Amino acid sequence: MPKYYFEDFTPGQTIEYGPRLITREEIVAFASQFDPQPMHLDEDAGRKSLLGGLGASGWHSCGIMMRMIYDAVLHESASMGAGGVDEVRWLRPIRPGDRLTLRGTVIEGRVSRSRPEMGILSVRYELHNSHGEHVMTMVTPQMLYRRKSGAPA
Repeated sequence: MPKYYFEDFTPGQTIEYGPRLITREEIVAFASQFDPQPMHLDEDAGRKSLLGGLGASGWHSCGIMMRMIYDAVLHESASMGAGGVDEVRWLRPIRPGDRLTLRGTVIEGRVSRSRPEMGILSVRYELHNSHGEHVMTMVTPQMLYRRKSGAPA
């Protein structure tokens, strides 16, 4: 049975999660399979790039953030998924050895007009590195069952 439903979230509410250690091996493994650009595979190539060193692919960063969101809240929620992502910003490279923390802030929530059993939250997520610097932001709508609608347990 889910612990959190749409009604459990209010504008301004925050969640925090982490840290999660990022390794060189996972950066290279992801890049090898999905984004084999040199700056994601090799330290020397990374130093010669705009990244200034080996850095995780932006798509890897999205995957890391999604896993942290799941671990922080989604696995205990009445999540119905998301209809997309409104905004993603990659602000700084994620480096081997970074310990990432996640912060999510509810921007707003509304009940769906066409599906009254569902509420839609707009949430801004931020990833911070070991130095407290923002490395990534994402704004996304999240769909959750409403407790009051007789949602499935």
